[in-house]
Amino acid sequence: METSSQCDENSLSDNDRSTCLDSSIDFSRTISDVSSFSERSEDHSGLFEPHLHHRGAGGGGWPVPRPSSAPALNRLSMKPRTDGFHRRSPADDEVELIKEKFSKLLLGEDMSGNGKGVCTAVAISNSITNLYATVFGTRHKLEPLPLEKKSMWRREMDCLLSVCDYIVEFYPSSQTLPDGTTVEVMTTRPRSDIYVNLPALEKLDAMLIEILDSFHKPEFWYDDHNTTATKQSSLSSSSSFRRLSHRNEDKWWLPVPCVPPGTGLSEKGRKSLQQKRECANQIHKAAVAINSGILTEMEIPESFMATLPKSGKSSLGESHYKSIILPDRFSPELFLDNLKLPSEHDASELADRVEAAMYVWRKKASSGHAKSSWKMVKELVEEEDKNVMLASRAEGLLLAIKQRFPSLSQTTLDTSKIQYNKDVGQAILESYSRVLESLAFNIVSWIEDALFADTSAKQMKA
Repeated sequence: METSSQCDENSLSDNDRSTCLDSSIDFSRTISDVSSFSERSEDHSGLFEPHLHHRGAGGGGWPVPRPSSAPALNRLSMKPRTDGFHRRSPADDEVELIKEKFSKLLLGEDMSGNGKGVCTAVAISNSITNLYATVFGTRHKLEPLPLEKKSMWRREMDCLLSVCDYIVEFYPSSQTLPDGTTVEVMTTRPRSDIYVNLPALEKLDAMLIEILDSFHKPEFWYDDHNTTATKQSSLSSSSSFRRLSHRNEDKWWLPVPCVPPGTGLSEKGRKSLQQKRECANQIHKAAVAINSGILTEMEIPESFMATLPKSGKSSLGESHYKSIILPDRFSPELFLDNLKLPSEHDASELADRVEAAMYVWRKKASSGHAKSSWKMVKELVEEEDKNVMLASRAEGLLLAIKQRFPSLSQTTLDTSKIQYNKDVGQAILESYSRVLESLAFNIVSWIEDALFADTSAKQMKA
C-alpha cells in the first residue's frame, strides 16, 4: 500500500484525523429500518445520505460519508429514515408489521427487554385473543366483515399460524442409498395434534367468514339506538317493536334486528336463516370439541392441585354432595333442573366447585396406602370405588353445566392451564379454537335474534 494513502497520527491535525477515521470505518447499517418499534421520522441527520454513492476500486457502490456535528448516538439512531425520493410501499409496511408482531412475541410482551415477559406460548395465545377482539370485538350484526378487517385477520393469523410449520416430531423411516443399501433414518413430520386440528380450524374459520359474507343483502335491518327506523311509521311503533323483538333484555345495548312490519321475512329468507343457524351451530360444536380436547391434553399446574380443598364434600357443600352421592342413578340434567341456576355467574361458580371436587376424588382414588390387614385392604378398595364413582358423576355434571350454558366463561382450571402452559403448539390450537367458538356462538345468537324478530312481527299481525 502506498505511504501517501496512510494517515500518520503524528502529522495530522485533529480535524484531518477525524476525516481519515470516518473514511476508513465500514458501517454496515446504513438506511435499513433497524427497529419496528421506533416512530418514523423525516430526520436525515444520519451518517450517510441515502442517495449519494461513489465507485471504489472494486466497482461496488458505497455510501458517501458526510461530516455531521450530531453526537454519535444521534448518528447511529434506531429510528428508520425516509425521504422524498424513497417512499415506503405497502409491502414495506407489511414487513414492519411482521417485525413488530414477532418482536413482541420474542420479548414476551415485555418491552423493556429485561426478560420479565411471559413465555412464548402465553404471548402467542394473547396475540390471537387480542387480534380477535380487534377484528370482531365490535361486531354485533349479521353483515359482511369490512375488507380492511378481513385483510387484517387473514394477514396476521397467517403470521401467527406460520409457527406451526416448524413444530414437528421425529419418526423412523427407511432410506435407500445409491449403492442399494437400506438404512433407517429419523425424519420429521408435523406434530400429530397440529396435523389433525389446524386444517380443521382453518376450514371452520373460512366457513364462518363465508356465513357473514352471505348477509350482503338481508331482508332485515338493525335499529341501533332505539330511534325511528326508516321502514317504520313512528317512534312509538319502533319502541314497541323493540320491546317485543329483543330476545335478551339483559343485553339491551345490542342492536335489534327489524323485519318488514306485518309481513316479516319471506319463507325463503326464513329457511335460509335457519340453515345458516344450523351450520354455525355445527361449527360451534366442532370448535368446542377441539378446544376441550386441547385443554384436556394440557398439563394440570401444580399451583391448582396445591389449592384443592381437602375433601370433595367441602368443595360442593352439604346439600349438593348429598344429591350426588345418595341416588343409585345420578342424573345431571335432573340435578340442574331442580337447582334452577338463576344466572351464568352462578353456573360458573358451580362449575368451579364441581371441577375441584372431581380432581379431589380422582386424587384420592389414585393415591395408594400401605395397609397390611385384609380388613383395611377391603376398606381401601371400597373407598377407591366410591371416589371413582363420585369423580365420574362430577365429570358428568360438569359436562352438563357446560352444555346447558354454552357461553359459560372458562373454569379456574382452564384459565390456570392456559396461564402456565409452555407448549406453543397447544397454545395456538387452544386460542384459535376458543376465538372461533366465540364467533360461531355469536353468529348463532344473532341469527336467533333475527328469527325471533320475524316471529314477533307475525304475531303482532295476527
